Amino acid sequence: MGAMSATSHKEPITSRWDDQHAATLNEPELLLYRSNLLGSDLRITNFGGGNTSAKIVMTDPLTGGQVDVLWVKGSGGDLGSIKLDGFSTLYMDKLQALKQRYRGLEHEDEMVGYLPHCTFDLNPRAASIDTPLHAYIDRRHVDHMHPDAVIAIAACRNSRALTEKIFEGELGWLPWQRPGYDLGLKLEKLSQEQPQLKGIILEGHGLFTWGDTAKSCYETTLAMIKRAEEWLAANVKQPVFGGPVAQALPADQRAALVARLMPLLRGKISQQEFKLGHFDDSDAVLEFVCSADLAPLAALGTSCPDHFLRTKIRPLVLDFDPAAPDFDRLVSGLDQALSDYRADYTAYYERCKRDTSPKIRDANPIIYLIPGVGMLSFAKDKATARIAGEFYVNAINVMRGANGVDEYVGLPEQEAFDIEYWLLEEAKLQRMPKPKSLAGRIALVTGGAGGIGQAVARQLLQEGACVMLTDIDADALAGARDSLVKVAGKDNVATVQANITSEEEVGGILSAAALRFGGVDLLVSNAGIASAAPLDETSLEVWKRNQDILVTGYFLVSRNAFQIMKQQKLGGSIVFVGSKNGLVASAGASAYCTAKAAEIHLARCIALEGAEHGIRVNVVNPDAVIRGSRIWDGKWKEERAASNKIDTDDVEEFYRKRSMLKKSVFPEDIAEAVYFFISEKSGKSTGNVLNVDAGNAAAFTR
Repeated sequence: MGAMSATSHKEPITSRWDDQHAATLNEPELLLYRSNLLGSDLRITNFGGGNTSAKIVMTDPLTGGQVDVLWVKGSGGDLGSIKLDGFSTLYMDKLQALKQRYRGLEHEDEMVGYLPHCTFDLNPRAASIDTPLHAYIDRRHVDHMHPDAVIAIAACRNSRALTEKIFEGELGWLPWQRPGYDLGLKLEKLSQEQPQLKGIILEGHGLFTWGDTAKSCYETTLAMIKRAEEWLAANVKQPVFGGPVAQALPADQRAALVARLMPLLRGKISQQEFKLGHFDDSDAVLEFVCSADLAPLAALGTSCPDHFLRTKIRPLVLDFDPAAPDFDRLVSGLDQALSDYRADYTAYYERCKRDTSPKIRDANPIIYLIPGVGMLSFAKDKATARIAGEFYVNAINVMRGANGVDEYVGLPEQEAFDIEYWLLEEAKLQRMPKPKSLAGRIALVTGGAGGIGQAVARQLLQEGACVMLTDIDADALAGARDSLVKVAGKDNVATVQANITSEEEVGGILSAAALRFGGVDLLVSNAGIASAAPLDETSLEVWKRNQDILVTGYFLVSRNAFQIMKQQKLGGSIVFVGSKNGLVASAGASAYCTAKAAEIHLARCIALEGAEHGIRVNVVNPDAVIRGSRIWDGKWKEERAASNKIDTDDVEEFYRKRSMLKKSVFPEDIAEAVYFFISEKSGKSTGNVLNVDAGNAAAFTR
C-alpha cells in the first residue's frame, strides 16, 4: 500500500540510458526519452514535479531560417508519462528579449503573461512558471529534479556548507526563493560566474543539473543524486527520527482499524466537497509514525514547495496509542482534533494573507498520521489523494536525511503561504474543468463481471465515480477490471472476489471499499442468477439458491452499505437491478419471480428507513437483456426457449418482437437508467421502480 515507483527503491540509482535506442531518436525525442527515464523513479522526482528542457535548433516556419528553440516541460505535465505534445516550445531570442520588460521582483508575476508571445510554431501547450529557470542557464540540456536525497541536504540548516562539502565545487548553491523570473536570472548569473559547475542546489527546494548532450545531462543528474544518497547513508545518525517509541500493529489489525475509521473520518471532512481516501502503511511511513520525533517534525511542516502544495504545510497527527489500541477513544477525539486543525489553518491564513490573496480554501487536513498504523490522505479524487500521500513520503524521506546529518528546517510560514495562495496557482485552479456529476463518490457494483454490471460500472466511471466491483467469478472479474481500467485508470477501479450470500464475505467487500477509497456512497446491487422449471419440478435447492442470491444477498450487501452510509452522514443512493419478473408472474419460473418480487419490496422497505438519512433507494427492472449477459449464456436461455417453443438462436428476436416498442434492450440501456437513479438527476425520487423493457403492458407499475 505504500508509495512505489516504477523502479524498485531497493535498487541503486543507475543509468538506464540505451545508446542503441537513443541513436534512433532526434533531439526532441531524446528530450522525451530522458524525461521519461527520470520521471519513472520517485527517488528522482515526484509525480508532476520537476522539469526538463533542451535548446534545439529548429527551422522557423515563418522565415525558413534556423533558430534556437527552448523545449521545456509544459504546465501541469508529469515527466514519467509526458509525450512530445506535453512540451512547450519558445523562441530563445524572444525569451532573451523579455529581459528588457522585467521591472523587478515585485512585478515578476507579470512576466508569465509574456511567455505566450514567445511561442514557437503556434504550440498550444502552455509554458510553466519554471520556463525562465531553464531558458537562462547557458547550457543545451537542463534538468530540474526533486530527489529526496538532495532535498534532504537542501532542507538542512547548514545547507550551503553541506553542499560545498559533499559536492566539492561541482554544484553551486542558491538561497530559497520562490520559483519565477528573478530566480531564473540568478541561475543564469551563477552558472556564468562559475562555468565549471555541473548544477545548482536550491535551498529547501531541489536540484538543477545540465549538460551538452541529453545523455550527459541525464547521467550528471543521476551522479549528483547518487552522491547525495551515499553521503547521507554514510553519515546519518542512528537511530533515525529519535528512535521508535511505539510498535506498529500487525498488518491485518492496521487494515481493519483503517477500514472502520476512514468512512467516519471521510464523513466529517466531506460536508462541503466529497473526498476520497488513500491508506499507506509502507515501511517508511511506519518508521516515522512510530518514532519519538513524529510530533515535532510533523509540526515543522514540509520544505519543498511541490510537497506542501499537495499536502498542506503540515499534517494532522491523530491521538492513538498502538500499545493500548482504543478505537472508540480515537473516534471520540476526531471532532476536536479536526476543529483544532481548522482553527490553526485559519489562523495561519489570517496571519499571512495579503490584500490580493484568494479566499481561504478548505481548511481540513489532507494528511493524517496515526501512530502504529500509518498514513491516510484525502483529496477530491483518488489519484490526488494517492499522490498527496506519495509526496508526504517524499517529505518523510527528506526529514530523515536532513535530521540525520544536521537539523531539518521547514519552509518559513510566509513563504509557504505565498506559494500556496500564489495568484498564478489560483488562476490554474480556476481553469480546472468543472467536476463531473459523480466526482468524489464511491460506488459498489455487485455482479460486476456481467454485462449489466460492467456497463453500469463504465457509466459511473465516466461520470467521475470510483468503482469497487465484486463478483463470485474471479476470472471474469479480472477481465472486467482490465477492461474498465482502460476507461478510467487504475486509481479509480478496484475489485474483490466474493460470494454475496456469505455474511462474512460481504463484510469483507465493504471493508475493501473503505480501505481502498474511504467508504461507499452508491450501491448498485446487480448480482443475479436465473432459473426456470415448472412448479412441481422445482427443487428446494433451486428455490433456496434463488432466495440466497437474489434476496439474502441483496439484503446483506444493502444492510452493510446502509450502515456505512449512515456513519458517513453524507446521504447515499442504492439501486437494485430487479427484473420485469418481479412485477409479472411467469409460468415455469416461480423461484426466480418470487425472489425478484422480494427484491422490489426490500428496496421499498429500505427506502422508508433511509429517507431520514438522505439515503435514496430505487429499482431498475430490465427485461430480456440478452447480449453480454452471463445469465442468458447459460441454461436460462435454453429454458426460456423451451418454454416459448422456439429455438435458442431465436430468443433475442422473440423478445424484441414481444415488446411494445419492438426494440432489443442492451446493458447500456440499463446503465443509463441506473445512472439516473444513482445520481442527483433523480435527487427527489426514492422507493420508485423504472422498467427498461421496451414496453410490457403487464409490467406497468400501479
